[in-house]
Amino acid sequence: MGVERNTPKASPKKKPTTTLQYLFDLDSKSNGNGHFSNSGKQSSLDSENEELLSIITYCTFVFTFTDPSESPSQQDLKRLKLTQLLSLVKSTKKPLHDQILSHLVAMLSANLFRPLPPSSNASVIFDLPDEEDTASTPAPAWPHLQIVYEILLRLVLNTDAKALRDHIDHSFVLNLLSLFQSEDPRERESLKNVYHRIYSKFTFYRSFMRKAMNDVFLHYVFETERPCGIGDLLEIWGSIINGFTIPLKEEHKLFLMRVLIPLHKPKGLQVYHRQLAYCVSQFVQKEPVLGGIVVRGILKYWPITNCQKQVLLVGELEELVEIIDPEQYRKLALPLFTQITRCLNSWNSQVAERALYVLNNEQFRKMAQEAMDEVFPVIVEGMEKNLKWHWSKSVRQLTQTVKVMLEEMEPCLYSKCVINLELRESAAQQEEIKRREKWERIERAADAATAAQNQFLQPPHLKVFWKLETNSRLDKIGSQFWCRMMILPGLLPACSGPFLSPLVLIVSKFEFRLYVCAQPFCRIDSS
Repeated sequence: MGVERNTPKASPKKKPTTTLQYLFDLDSKSNGNGHFSNSGKQSSLDSENEELLSIITYCTFVFTFTDPSESPSQQDLKRLKLTQLLSLVKSTKKPLHDQILSHLVAMLSANLFRPLPPSSNASVIFDLPDEEDTASTPAPAWPHLQIVYEILLRLVLNTDAKALRDHIDHSFVLNLLSLFQSEDPRERESLKNVYHRIYSKFTFYRSFMRKAMNDVFLHYVFETERPCGIGDLLEIWGSIINGFTIPLKEEHKLFLMRVLIPLHKPKGLQVYHRQLAYCVSQFVQKEPVLGGIVVRGILKYWPITNCQKQVLLVGELEELVEIIDPEQYRKLALPLFTQITRCLNSWNSQVAERALYVLNNEQFRKMAQEAMDEVFPVIVEGMEKNLKWHWSKSVRQLTQTVKVMLEEMEPCLYSKCVINLELRESAAQQEEIKRREKWERIERAADAATAAQNQFLQPPHLKVFWKLETNSRLDKIGSQFWCRMMILPGLLPACSGPFLSPLVLIVSKFEFRLYVCAQPFCRIDSS
């Protein structure tokens, strides 16, 4: 029993020691191999980072593409480096090191944020309907800028927003926004994509970015009136408004009233009207009650002489009437149809035809029926004026078609409005006749009073004449200008005998001489 007790006690003591030693040996070997593997990975990462930094440093140098001293080969080399950098940014799966991010953003800023050339069409009135048709100035450095914008876009998409927050700050966003004034549509398109991605991903910057865009809009409306980039920013706003929740916040309603509606005022409206109309319609679709505010705001900024803007605004009103709250029809009917009637009486055939087409719209007819007694007289008067006085045959024909439609809608009311119109015209003619007769009596009375006054104030034995002699070409050919002057009692100075002293002596650009005639004829020359 003693042996049996000793043998089990000795065996467990030996096994743990060998096992622990074996484990210690394994652990030391694994630690040694891990150290070598980690050092190898670290060296490979350092080499990749050094390669990235060298490419970024080379791309920081900016070529203007306008300086003749710049080497085309160096420009091509930089383009290859930028392409290589873009592929590295696309292919990387791990987040970039903070040091590389800082150098990369600095390189992007050096290439993008540059002084823009002055506008080449600052004095041009933008009368074209689409921005693509306007004159554009391509950026000379676009071969490099295109790749730089793609690198920035990939950086924003592939990197966490919190990691980029220290590098893409408020000043970076404002500098990006200032580049929308570029006249190159390709650059503005790239800017639009980048700015929209930043707005979508950097949620903590959204309020600041909206306010910055509002400042650009207001500066355009009240200061510069250069529409470059306004359409692109409105496209961004269209997607932003589409994401607004209902009910709308007060901040968003103020943006509609203080920014979007005043954007109908500038003369460059044709460049961005499509995007602006989309933004406004998004607001009205979300809250139809805002339709009244929008319609009154558009009528407030209605153009007087710009016919193309009138055509655009008539079309926008037609779209708004279809989505506004029907409860507002009666309030908006009179001011809206009054403006439409002015447009159909326009001497511009395009404006008149566009306004007449609006009257065929079903929603406009429903609005007219809500306030028939107020609206119908205004429309009938415009119709009759067109049929009598408009120069365009096509406008008169279209007016006749609309007249038949209105007569079928309310025949009794239409005839009543025509009769009232004829009565008003006859009364106006009578008033005009009375006014002319009154003015004729006043003129006859004035002529009689003037004749009597002249007979009393101008004795037959005294006449005064002014002779004007000039140094002009007329004087060289012997021309003389005479004008008769009536002398009031008491204005003549003292005179002795038949001679009269001169009244006035004026020497300036012209040489004046005063001749006084009396009976017997005596002459006094003031010169």
